[in-house]
Amino acid sequence: MSTSATGQFDTISWDEHPFGEANGGSKLARATVTNVFRGDIEGRGTLEYLMVYHDDESATFIGLEQVVGRLADREGSFVLQHSGTYRDSVATGTWTVVPGSGTGDLSGLTGEGSFEARHGQPATYTLRLTLD
Repeated sequence: MSTSATGQFDTISWDEHPFGEANGGSKLARATVTNVFRGDIEGRGTLEYLMVYHDDESATFIGLEQVVGRLADREGSFVLQHSGTYRDSVATGTWTVVPGSGTGDLSGLTGEGSFEARHGQPATYTLRLTLD
């Protein structure tokens, strides 16, 4: 089954801590984040980000997020690999479903997509998914 999934998510918690500085003074930080998904995916995500904050107030980030919930009429969990940037109060990124991470009815899930999160607003997402 191949499908597209669209919707929104809200970040309901963000716990960030610096862990160092890169050359030139850029700040390194990690954050534990909780997201609540609605739309074609209904559920909750637990996310760990690693970020580099640049001198121009932009940032580059990577992360792994375990999403537990429902996709259409299927329940289970899967892991999203994040990669993106933050600039001018907007985070944009890409997602890849980590191969082999699906559980329950979502076992065998693969796919990729993107998201955009404007500060103070719900984020939007689009995923192209295949479920064996």
